[in-house]
Amino acid sequence: MTQYLLSVFDVEGQEDLSPEALDEVMADVDKLDGEFRAAGAWVFAGGLHPADTATVVTVKDDETVVIDGPYVETKEHIGGFWVIEAADLDAALEWAAKATRACRGPVELRPFQDQPTT
Repeated sequence: MTQYLLSVFDVEGQEDLSPEALDEVMADVDKLDGEFRAAGAWVFAGGLHPADTATVVTVKDDETVVIDGPYVETKEHIGGFWVIEAADLDAALEWAAKATRACRGPVELRPFQDQPTT
């Protein structure tokens, strides 16, 4: 099985959800988490703090440089993610469709690179 990253995006400047709507989203996400687990697709998931809490770390001339992030200047930021296992791209796309409905926003699906066998 291939592992896939499902990235959930937040859009800066977008109107915040009402507390009731946010409760509905969280209930739908919890339900989807349960579906992932029941199907054996669950690997890991997490929500992230807002992009303005990010820190960018680089090394230049053997000196570590730490600056306030985010690294990319954009209005769309990853707000959370799932790592899942799916038999193929079609199965992963079905999960991504469920995720975008649960989150009520865009979800990017990307396969992980195959790991070399040792």
